[in-house]
Amino acid sequence: MKQRYALVTGGLGGIGTEIVKELARTGCRVAATYAPFEESRVAAWQEARKKEGVEVSLFSVDVADFASCERMAAEVRSTFGVVNVLVNCAGIIRDATFKRLSYENWDKVLQVNLYSVFNITRQFFEGMLEQRYGRIINIASVNGQKGQFGQANYATSKAGMHGFSMSLAQEGARYGVTVNSVAPGYTATEMMLQVPESVLDDIKKHIPMGRLAEPSEIAAAVSFLASDKAGFITGVNLDVNGGQWMHH
Repeated sequence: MKQRYALVTGGLGGIGTEIVKELARTGCRVAATYAPFEESRVAAWQEARKKEGVEVSLFSVDVADFASCERMAAEVRSTFGVVNVLVNCAGIIRDATFKRLSYENWDKVLQVNLYSVFNITRQFFEGMLEQRYGRIINIASVNGQKGQFGQANYATSKAGMHGFSMSLAQEGARYGVTVNSVAPGYTATEMMLQVPESVLDDIKKHIPMGRLAEPSEIAAAVSFLASDKAGFITGVNLDVNGGQWMHH
């Protein structure tokens, strides 16, 4: 098997970190991106990965800014040469009921969660077509499928990812480039565990399995779609939500 080079955006996040570790375990050389405002966390994060035996190259980028993504892509290519596996995991939330949702927080979430998928993928898609091999996995959300009170911006951004994935899947198919999305349910990340106990209990009531996902369970789904074994799977959305939302 040829050496695979993977790039994970939002690599410092709870889910992103597990995806980085899982791809490294499967033998990929891994690069991850972080936002400029996360600079202070980088050294400790990288130290923690080293202790786990995970080598990862880090690149700073503003995923909402196309020119910043172009610069980052040039750096990644000069380090790795190629990217065969791309995971778009960068995302933010700015929740508010619609009547209180400012244009700024609508725009910000769309820029970081959805425009980023264009900004980043645009840098590497052509290279994958030329190599006649590629794996693109976009991290969506159960709330992009069923909607969520106070998340018109977030749900829209995540639903948009799936339309993007299905369309790009059709363009990549004859070149051996697959494009899929993974839609996690509520996941036990640090951010999620800061939610009050009573709210978490209420969330769990709506999940048939009665618990949150482990970040490693999301990473396992990504790792499968990134593998050579998943070569005939494209344009799908893989739900990892404990049965919380089932649809045709």
